[in-house]
Amino acid sequence: MNARIGSRSFLALAGVVVLWASAFPAVRVGVDGLGVAALSFLRLAVAAVALAVVAPFLGVRRPRPRDLPLIALAGSTGMTAYQILLNWGEVHVSAGTASMLIAVAPVFSVVLGRAFLFEPVTRHVVVGSGIAIGGSVIVALGGGSTGFSVGAPVVLAAAVVQGVYHVVSKPLLRRYSGLEVTTYAMVAGTVLALPLAPAALRAVAGAPPEALVSAAYLGLLPSAVGFVLWGYAVARLPLTVSTAALYLVPPVALIVSFVWLSEVPHALEVVGGVVIIAGVVLINRRSPASTREGRTSGPQPLPLRVPERTPACD
Repeated sequence: MNARIGSRSFLALAGVVVLWASAFPAVRVGVDGLGVAALSFLRLAVAAVALAVVAPFLGVRRPRPRDLPLIALAGSTGMTAYQILLNWGEVHVSAGTASMLIAVAPVFSVVLGRAFLFEPVTRHVVVGSGIAIGGSVIVALGGGSTGFSVGAPVVLAAAVVQGVYHVVSKPLLRRYSGLEVTTYAMVAGTVLALPLAPAALRAVAGAPPEALVSAAYLGLLPSAVGFVLWGYAVARLPLTVSTAALYLVPPVALIVSFVWLSEVPHALEVVGGVVIIAGVVLINRRSPASTREGRTSGPQPLPLRVPERTPACD
């Protein structure tokens, strides 16, 4: 299945791109007012509570005991570790630069997907990924002295754990809906982040209003809604196709950061954004033969209530 303009899968991916791009400047505002630990916990807690409230009305089932280890891994990587590492990294790098560094996450997804899920990797995917990564490097270098700093390796570590989450969630999405997987992982991630709760309570007392608004926004939209949309899309598309769309997050993040934080991108960053988009186009330019191969190779989804539609995504 290809992501075509107007399809639910395409619209879900577009929503993920916009929401996750806006998260980078929101993190910058939240970290400045709350600190790394407090923002990490509050974002997870807000998202977990929001999903738990709607879960009974949207048919979220209890997870099977045998899936709990995989859910814990998804929560610890894609939720707890990712939030802490990204927030810590953005103390030292700009929102736009952080989005460039996070752009390497789909590469880890593709490599791990090939190794563990037998996802097909075509020549277009390899070449397109290389072009998109090259564009990300151009954008990062275009940021001048903020392109790479002491925070850059930390943000790259966040990209690694995000790539792990993408792969870990794929088997779960064969048995559960996108909303269910997101709810399980978010709750697990929040439980694992409970040691940060005391720091969050202390920080909230003296935090500026804009930081609290940013934390609420991050929890409700990029986290809760964004991960549900991601689950909807990745359950219906090959991992290489769905993760390819994430290369669009950096150029969109540059635009949002300019509007929100007045971060002015350098000329090289604009050029890098164009290169990233070119890589995405190439990755999605799949021949009919390769598409059929992507549908038939590797383990097939199990018919265990993976719905055609999820109410939260329509």
